[in-house]
Amino acid sequence: MKRILTGAGLLAMLATGAIAANTSITIGDQLEPPHLDPTAGAAGAIDNVVYANIYEGLTRFASDGSVIAGLAESWEISEDGLGYTFNLHSGVKYHDGSDMTASDVVWSLNRARAEDSTNAQKGLFASIENVEALDDTTVVVTLSAPNGNFLFNMAWGDAVVLNEGDDVEALKTAPNGTGAFAFNNWVQGDSITLSRNEAYWGTPAILENVTIKYISDPTAAFAAVMAGDVDAFPTFPAPENLPQFDADPRFNVIVGSTEGETILSTNNKMPPFDNVKVREALAHAIDRNAIIDGAMFGYGIPISTHFAPHNPAYMDQSERSQYDPDLARQLLAEAGFADGFTTTLKLPPPSYARRGGEIIAAQLREVGIETEVTNLEWGQWLEEVFRGKDFGLTIVSHTEPMDIGIYANPDYYFQYDSEAFRTAYEVLNTETDPAARELGLKALQVMISSDYVNGYLFQLAKTGVANANIRGLWENAPTQASDMTAVYWAE
Repeated sequence: MKRILTGAGLLAMLATGAIAANTSITIGDQLEPPHLDPTAGAAGAIDNVVYANIYEGLTRFASDGSVIAGLAESWEISEDGLGYTFNLHSGVKYHDGSDMTASDVVWSLNRARAEDSTNAQKGLFASIENVEALDDTTVVVTLSAPNGNFLFNMAWGDAVVLNEGDDVEALKTAPNGTGAFAFNNWVQGDSITLSRNEAYWGTPAILENVTIKYISDPTAAFAAVMAGDVDAFPTFPAPENLPQFDADPRFNVIVGSTEGETILSTNNKMPPFDNVKVREALAHAIDRNAIIDGAMFGYGIPISTHFAPHNPAYMDQSERSQYDPDLARQLLAEAGFADGFTTTLKLPPPSYARRGGEIIAAQLREVGIETEVTNLEWGQWLEEVFRGKDFGLTIVSHTEPMDIGIYANPDYYFQYDSEAFRTAYEVLNTETDPAARELGLKALQVMISSDYVNGYLFQLAKTGVANANIRGLWENAPTQASDMTAVYWAE
């Protein structure tokens, strides 16, 4: 359960000169986070900075998507599946020098599941009945019912362990974690810098300094990489430039998969989208392949439900959403909108949203749906759309792993309210048999697809580019993160 590059391996590489003397790196990112507390915000841009680098949880995701040990070096599960005893690493310290103990774990989990919790993924903790510290390095979590996904849930960025003694509001601009990197500085609108944690309890980071540079414009991102102003762009925002990078020996193009379901999010409580026939019409008005080709230059896989196609439990529902403009117009007429209607289409900054939005607006116009397109900055989108629910349609990629549980929350921003789905999801959470869980996940996908909750577009590809001498960047993204803990420069 250790990283592939162990401390001994690092020493051997240093001795042979396999690791270059360069110990600083600048990476590019398109979206700047609103703050840096992953337990108090939904923006994936937060995890892009802090996940594994600054903050750690009891478990964590490895680059291949598996769940491995984090702050818990081991655990035992009771025979009835209700009790989890976590054995914590000893000698773990926060970046301010204070000790991390079982008390911090108890406080963090209780805070996340509290009635007044602001955690964006509060449902991850719903099955917890009690958390108790037996001593400084032992925590017992008791569940109200067996949960086959519990260790997976504890690997999310929303489940990291915070210092009980910290002012949580201060953590939004000055995070204090246990990870291999410590927060250094944040120049709002420009960059965030991290420094290696010299007192890290585990395998130390190889890099001494990491700078995350925020470049929202795709053209500027291309110029920055070509000029060497950034050393890597783990998720490059202009896929049309990748062939040019690929032909240049100075760069490596790193294309993989993500957990990002890109969807035409639909406000299910706003008329006329409270009518399932209107939502079904949307599904048939969209040409997914045209969006992938036009907005992503062929990078992406069409989807028909909110689930990653590379997951064995994926349930193909494409027969429910085949591109058929005539059927879309017929459904609109049956819903009482033979002459169409006008709605809003609010787009966040990522190029998949802005470029995809132009294509979708044209496709919807063909069936009689006019869209008032508004381009929002990330903070505006979070305020108006995600929190304010003030939208008709929007486009966003949900990058959290296997997050179909968001459909069980009627207060979530697209406001899907189905008692049948909530009941089925609760039953799934108590199931521990892998085969039964797979069947349950497939059933949930059928439910949201047949209810046409959202327009399911494509699975976001991870399109990265890096200096050819950089090693250790994730090829795939099992969660939204720029994990720098095993990144290094090679000769």
